[in-house]
Amino acid sequence: MEVWLEGLDYPLLLVKQVFKNEDGTVGELYLVCSDLSLSYEQITTIYKKRWGVEEYHKSIKSNFCFASSPTKTTKTQSNHFVLSILAYVKMEWLKQRTNQNHFAMKARIYQAALKAAHNELLRLSTPSAA
Repeated sequence: MEVWLEGLDYPLLLVKQVFKNEDGTVGELYLVCSDLSLSYEQITTIYKKRWGVEEYHKSIKSNFCFASSPTKTTKTQSNHFVLSILAYVKMEWLKQRTNQNHFAMKARIYQAALKAAHNELLRLSTPSAA
């Protein structure tokens, strides 16, 4: 649908995308485009590609501490950058094999680490039978 917005001197295309969520609910997404020559399929394909980029940025910031590097020198910052990207690639590889997203896998890793730490604390607090 071609629409006009107040303050703009040109029309926009508005498309509605209806999709089913993983939990079975139905969602609606309204997409806006300034290229009037594009079809519905072209617009939704472009947004799907863009959404992948957004997921990448969110994951690399949230799961791999990309934006919160404690490093100070160029060399350590470069190392942090490369290792963050490498960790992302490894998680993508695991994502393909486990069908879990990065956030779910990170939660499982933390849970396993906490369990191991708890077990070690129990072991250390139990007097050894010598």
